[in-house]
Amino acid sequence: MASITLKKGSAFNLSKKEPSLQKIMIGVGWELKSGNSVDLDASAFMLGDNGKLPANEYFVFYNNLKSPDGSVKHTGDNRTGIGDGDDEMILANLNLIDKRVQEILIVVTIHEAMVRRHSFGLLQDAYIRLVDVETKREILTYDLDDSFSKYTDVEFGKLQRIDNEWHFVASGIGGTKGLEGYVNAYE
Repeated sequence: MASITLKKGSAFNLSKKEPSLQKIMIGVGWELKSGNSVDLDASAFMLGDNGKLPANEYFVFYNNLKSPDGSVKHTGDNRTGIGDGDDEMILANLNLIDKRVQEILIVVTIHEAMVRRHSFGLLQDAYIRLVDVETKREILTYDLDDSFSKYTDVEFGKLQRIDNEWHFVASGIGGTKGLEGYVNAYE
């Protein structure tokens, strides 16, 4: 089965279309336009039905690499984006996610964007993809287009638990609030 390419706002029911799926890798990648150096950071906000973190430790990022339930793990910070393939990865075991968590928001922010005057305009070919860890098969991908060039952070996508089924939504929402702004919104 070929990978599904999602468009902004589209959703994919993982539980129905991939019933055996348990462990996933969420890969985020980008390429730098010539001569640029940009430090992007992928983060996962594990939110309850109130839209907030059940506890601060459910914010998984470069300084907190693992959720308290052990279900979500960040593989570490890539400060350059140099090289082929995924630049940052988040692993999730769907069966282990705390029942209080109804949504996992995947956000990519530019480190010190305002100070360095960096934006997504310095990047090209930014994407998020979801891979079945067991089979190594890419299930879906979502490519950002050039309309994000003025933004310093982007909500790439989210996993949502709806009626005990996991769905992936390609959000594609740009902003300029930075990582601290997201933390303030979801604490």
